[in-house]
Amino acid sequence: MPLDQIGQTLASFYDDLVSEGMPEHLAALVRRVRQTEDDRVAAAGPVAVAAETDPRRVALVVEDDPAIRALAETLLEETELDVVGCDSAEAALSVLQARGGDVALVFADVRLAGHMDGLQLARAVATLWPRARLVITSGHGLPRPEMPPEAVFIAKPWRPLDVLVEAERATSDPASPVV
Repeated sequence: MPLDQIGQTLASFYDDLVSEGMPEHLAALVRRVRQTEDDRVAAAGPVAVAAETDPRRVALVVEDDPAIRALAETLLEETELDVVGCDSAEAALSVLQARGGDVALVFADVRLAGHMDGLQLARAVATLWPRARLVITSGHGLPRPEMPPEAVFIAKPWRPLDVLVEAERATSDPASPVV
């Protein structure tokens, strides 16, 4: 089944979820993402979109503590991924709207500044950008928070090697989490 048909089918399922009481901020995000994708396909034509080469992939670091975010960014800069840092889930969603198809890894803290936390962000990413590998982190004594099944949890303080392994997995096999 072509990817655009899979996307349309998933979108129709998501539309049903929205009508069943999905939070409005996520519903609005879905509408914007779908409109952006529809505009891109209309402008380029479906054959041109399918023929695009994979641009440089992105690691998205979502952490409101500037020192920890800088550490994760510096570490991930050693990989083949471009690194974009955000201090909130809302800022991360803006990046995902613009470059969602390029995002290979979302590395997010559970507790974030803003209205959304890292778990809400993870659910949105799992639904809207399922090819992105999700790594959730926290230092607040959570054994394993309630998160999408495809997400990986790394407790703080995380070991640099664990983060680098997940970045490698994101570039080679993003859809397969290690439990």
